[in-house]
Amino acid sequence: MKAFLASTVAASALTLALLAAPPAFAQGAKAAAGTQDTGGYTRDPNAKEGGSIVVTYKDDVSTLDPAIGYDWQNWSMIKSLFDRLMDYVPGTTTLRPSLATSYDISPDGKTYTFHLRKGVKFWNGRELTADDVKYSLDRVTNPKTQSPGAGFFRSIDGYQAVTDGKADHLSGITVVDPYTIKIALSRPDATFLQVMALNFASVVPKEAVAKAGQDFGHHPVGSGAFKLADWTIGQQLVFEKNKDYWRNGIPYLDKITFEVGQEPIVALLRLQKGEIDIPGDGIPPAKFREVMGDPAQKARVVQGNQLQTGYITMNVTMKPFDKKEVRQAINMAINKDRIVQMINNRAVPANQPLPPDMPGYDKSFTGYKYDPAKAKKMLADAGYPDGFKTELYVMNTDPNPRIAQAIQQDLSEIGVKADIKSLAQANVIAAGGAKDQAPMIWSGGMAWIADFPDPSDFYGPILGCEGAVPGGWNWSWYCNKDLDKEAQKADAMVKPDQQQARDKMWSDIYDKVMEDAPWVPVFNEKRYTMKSKRMGGADDLYVDPVHIPINYDYVYVTDVQ
Repeated sequence: MKAFLASTVAASALTLALLAAPPAFAQGAKAAAGTQDTGGYTRDPNAKEGGSIVVTYKDDVSTLDPAIGYDWQNWSMIKSLFDRLMDYVPGTTTLRPSLATSYDISPDGKTYTFHLRKGVKFWNGRELTADDVKYSLDRVTNPKTQSPGAGFFRSIDGYQAVTDGKADHLSGITVVDPYTIKIALSRPDATFLQVMALNFASVVPKEAVAKAGQDFGHHPVGSGAFKLADWTIGQQLVFEKNKDYWRNGIPYLDKITFEVGQEPIVALLRLQKGEIDIPGDGIPPAKFREVMGDPAQKARVVQGNQLQTGYITMNVTMKPFDKKEVRQAINMAINKDRIVQMINNRAVPANQPLPPDMPGYDKSFTGYKYDPAKAKKMLADAGYPDGFKTELYVMNTDPNPRIAQAIQQDLSEIGVKADIKSLAQANVIAAGGAKDQAPMIWSGGMAWIADFPDPSDFYGPILGCEGAVPGGWNWSWYCNKDLDKEAQKADAMVKPDQQQARDKMWSDIYDKVMEDAPWVPVFNEKRYTMKSKRMGGADDLYVDPVHIPINYDYVYVTDVQ
């Protein structure tokens, strides 16, 4: 459940230049032989080691605890501070072993045996072992931790007992020896290796967590490429190179300073003056045309696609949205092309929950065409010839209120009078997580961006029954138990020769979702960011699909003497 809390200003970075991630089962090659760690990445021959950079963000960082952190600023920071069993080739969605040198998968796809790398050390000098992997997975799933990512591990044996408070550890995890750990699943799970690459699967030392207690998020200890050297709340965070990092020559940079409290427009001005290197929140919408119209500034822009969908939710438990015909009519009433133009064409119109680069995307699906006249007739046939009154919740940062006004105008054309509730992000999220508060929500600033490149990630948390709970992210409160069963069947298809059939099953699931129309998919955003002249490294690293928004481990500066 990763709704990156990035505004459209900071549209997040799921570029998919290489959306060819093999199915999880395939990553193990032959189950008996396992998969060797080749790294999958060629060191940049032009890279220079040393130097420091400055990155800015508008908002402060809430936590660096990998079990808790789940927002725009801290996602890639956490990736640089901690390691996981699995990772991705930089700038791609191709899985590779990380703390694990190899792994084996049982023939039935329900048991994974990971062989750990020897000699990896936490910053406190202690070697990382299989006991730490077990502790970290037990910790993230323990309800006392209150991790927003606990549900990702629900396929591990014993998860339900831990969730119900009947156990304090996952029975499916066995430490075979200091460098071998076995994880048994309750069912085959095609996404499991992807889950092992999530931040929530990061490995932490038990003694450091015990020492820091609830404040571990401000005093983290990891084994990643960088160490936290300083944190002045409300001002800056400083990362320093982990000289004992197990990947030779990584990271390239000696230091990164993250300055917080920087308005995006101010950050852009500072970039132009050479005072900073990366404006973490991207190009401000108000300055986009100016930047793209100036050859000197445009040369500093990096652009990529992303696995993101911006949408309008309709609460199916609240009248009149309990009627499918009403929801279908609303789908026909929204002029998506006009909304895309409002954001300087930094997106493409959407017609289904999945973004175009996601496996399972149905290219043949046409969706609901913009047709106000037909929408108005459908409302009348549904018992609302004069329309109705409702409320549209929206995050109060530009351009979201303007988009909400465009939606409001479209709705008025079919007789629907929508009162806009423009609120702080946290208040909109809270309203969406309450069953009886928000009839409609424009998701801008909170739109869904994939945790990993798999169609299941756009279903369970935001359209499945598991997300239709107080505090959940399924703000339409849509719950189709038959589709939930279909989703479970799809995720049990773990073998390589089932991948095409699995993608087709997911396509069918989302087609059925759109028949019920709990959403109006509006657009799929593109990612634009900028970098200073001195920054080096492939563009893919600056719109990395996994180290969102930047892969700090592999970028470098070119002016090191």
